[in-house]
Amino acid sequence: MQKTTRMRVSRGPARPPDHGAVVLGIDPGTASTGYGLVEYRNGTLVSLGGGVMSTSPDEPLERRLAAIAACLEELIASHGPAAVAVEDIFFGRNVRTAFAVGQARGAVLAAAGALDVPCFAYTPQAVKLAVCGSGRAGKEQVQRMVAALLGLSCPPESDHAADALALAICHAQRVLVLT
Repeated sequence: MQKTTRMRVSRGPARPPDHGAVVLGIDPGTASTGYGLVEYRNGTLVSLGGGVMSTSPDEPLERRLAAIAACLEELIASHGPAAVAVEDIFFGRNVRTAFAVGQARGAVLAAAGALDVPCFAYTPQAVKLAVCGSGRAGKEQVQRMVAALLGLSCPPESDHAADALALAICHAQRVLVLT
């Protein structure tokens, strides 16, 4: 008999991060998956870095998803995050893009689940509201606010990395504010 494991993605706050707690934000996509790491230190959030995991469209989808999962496993092993904040799927006009995001998101959730790191989902509007004060903020505004909130000398170059950092900030703020 095969054992079934139930996995859930939390949509709300977890326990407050302790001093030094790390949150990993993920902006999923099959071509480009953004990641951002923030750490809570002495009452402030500090960036531990961010970037983009890119896969080639010439590769089969299963290899692309495996590469995303492997990169995520390395990030988790290196930084030991207390939580992963991942963008929730938004079904806009482009359903094909939503499916691709959903597949990459699945690889992220599987990798985090395998390493027993809790995942929390946030809509793009909730992230923009937490970081910019408006759920309708544009990409450039999110990049500028991420830089300001984390004390970076300049905004993240990649909007995927900025979105991932914004997800991590959103989760950390929700956890801290609601406790």
